[in-house]
Amino acid sequence: MNQRNISPRPSAVRHRGRWLLAAALGCVAGHGVLAGEPAPPAHAPSAAVTPPPGTAESLGFATDRLRRIDAWMDAHIDDGDKAGVLVLVARHGRIAYQSARGFADLGARRPLRGDALWRLYSMTKPVTSVALLTLYEQGKFQLTDPLEKYLPAFKDVKVYAGLDAEGRMLLVAPRRKITVQDVFRHTAGFVYGYFGDTPVDKAYREAGIDYAKSDSLRELVDKMAGMPLAYQPGERWVYSFSHDVLARLVEVLSGLPFDEYCRRTIFEPLGMRDTVFGVPPALAARFALNYSPGKDGALVVSGDAQHDDYAHFTRHPFGGAGLSSTAGDYLKFAQMLLNRGTYGGVRILGRKTVELMTADNLPGATPSWGEGARYGLGVEVVTDPALNGNLGSRGQFGWGGFATTSFVVDPREDMVALMFTQYTPEDMHFVAEFKTLVDQALVEQAADRPVTPRPALR
Repeated sequence: MNQRNISPRPSAVRHRGRWLLAAALGCVAGHGVLAGEPAPPAHAPSAAVTPPPGTAESLGFATDRLRRIDAWMDAHIDDGDKAGVLVLVARHGRIAYQSARGFADLGARRPLRGDALWRLYSMTKPVTSVALLTLYEQGKFQLTDPLEKYLPAFKDVKVYAGLDAEGRMLLVAPRRKITVQDVFRHTAGFVYGYFGDTPVDKAYREAGIDYAKSDSLRELVDKMAGMPLAYQPGERWVYSFSHDVLARLVEVLSGLPFDEYCRRTIFEPLGMRDTVFGVPPALAARFALNYSPGKDGALVVSGDAQHDDYAHFTRHPFGGAGLSSTAGDYLKFAQMLLNRGTYGGVRILGRKTVELMTADNLPGATPSWGEGARYGLGVEVVTDPALNGNLGSRGQFGWGGFATTSFVVDPREDMVALMFTQYTPEDMHFVAEFKTLVDQALVEQAADRPVTPRPALR
């Protein structure tokens, strides 16, 4: 299995303007739609909905500015930089813009459709966070609890403290226990092993701590428990296998396999019927192919129906990567977070839980991984758009994936913006460009225009 295709994004290559926006709902390949269509409604999770009248202007966008997105997508596709791109922007619970351009399969000239399935890679992480937070709300644990209380294998973990004269790792006791909150926010001391070159990263690789080499969350996490931590808990933010530890906690605390718990608790209630792990054979034809740049810069297929590394996740679900979904399905998930935990007459999380999830959870002395941005419980949180180096709002949150997929939720603008393509490794400059194009089209503040209240919960 090609490790590069299975590994998540490295923090070291993340661009300062990191908001890639993903999705499309009912799009036709090569056509953009400017509308006031409703985003997946807060009253009918899986039923057909007749869109109420509305326009992009009624939602506070300038139509001519939104159309710049199509020109931008076409330019990347015409230049051979991307095969196909799908985008969706929703505001005030309605779709203002959606478009699918280019191809799902360049070789077969198969047009990109709105119901295409996408390998989400690290966009799995926010879903994993929500799954564990539903158990938090049931009183199963506290964020300040030591991890070893639920996963005893971490009781005797040590911390890397340098090398001796023979090149062997020096280990010391942790100054404090790893907490569950540390695991949520990547401050536990874990690493990924895919792209780091520290002695701990190398130890992960030698131990086979790798999605491609693991058949279960238990196997992966048990191996992690035998590794030293790369730093003292709480002292650094390092992107890692943390969300796979969270997924294992879901299994231990719920008594259910991780994928089954997600299906019962998140996917079915939200009507996310096309959200699956891996690449199930029955759905393989709906996937957009994954491309990477070849030696000459031209796009080459890095995963197809016959040789798709991502298919490993079909039978081996993980919490840090592995989900596949459609634009419409992920919009439901994002809209739920924007709605502070509710969607389709179903409450997945409480309002205060979403507020905590999307707040800066990093300890004050812990350096963040990017200027103007901090980290919550599974999502990036923008704290200063100017330092972040792009348009945006304080408090906007979201995340992305290794195949250049991502989502952003902007509570201040009452907006969800989504974009999918399948290009590895993640193109963060592309991410930044799209975020700029979305926000430059906003001409009215959310408070400038009366908005019809969302229906009350049933």
